[in-house]
Amino acid sequence: MQSVVGVKFGIDINFPYFCLRGINQFQMSWRRLNGEPITEPLATAVEKTIIREQEAGYKLKLCIGTDSQMRGDHVDFATVIVFLREGRGGFMFIHHSSNPTEMKLKERMITEVAKSIDIAYQLCDILEKYHLELEVHADINTDPNFKSNTALKEAMGYILSMGFIFKAKPDAFASSYCADKVV
Repeated sequence: MQSVVGVKFGIDINFPYFCLRGINQFQMSWRRLNGEPITEPLATAVEKTIIREQEAGYKLKLCIGTDSQMRGDHVDFATVIVFLREGRGGFMFIHHSSNPTEMKLKERMITEVAKSIDIAYQLCDILEKYHLELEVHADINTDPNFKSNTALKEAMGYILSMGFIFKAKPDAFASSYCADKVV
């Protein structure tokens, strides 16, 4: 297990295989919603998917989001890459991970964002090559009456400073709905 210090926030983020400069794609397991494993490196699978979808005539947009749940003495995470077909629905790739220690809410929210940013960063070159729009979705409420709002400014700054489009609740469906359903 590695420990990585967050670039902007000095938050100690502990979980397997994670680093802000890239996840070892051979150690990560991704799958489709139907459970079918993605056996090739993530970047290869994403590029093949983009080519297939564009050849079929679809205009795509990608949205990446992560959600988490406290489960006793550990935190489970689900990160999703949502491929949206303009006017034609979409589908997603899913990755599960777990942190064996408890986390406070704000640390968990920033860890979710860090996981999403890391995947977005890995896919930047491919998305630029195919001229695709990318959004990073944060499962953080914009209403100050909700507890997750405590991480809003940091999450927004983190995502925007990395050059990505930021979406929060209620517009962050990749994290709030897609990842939430599979965590």
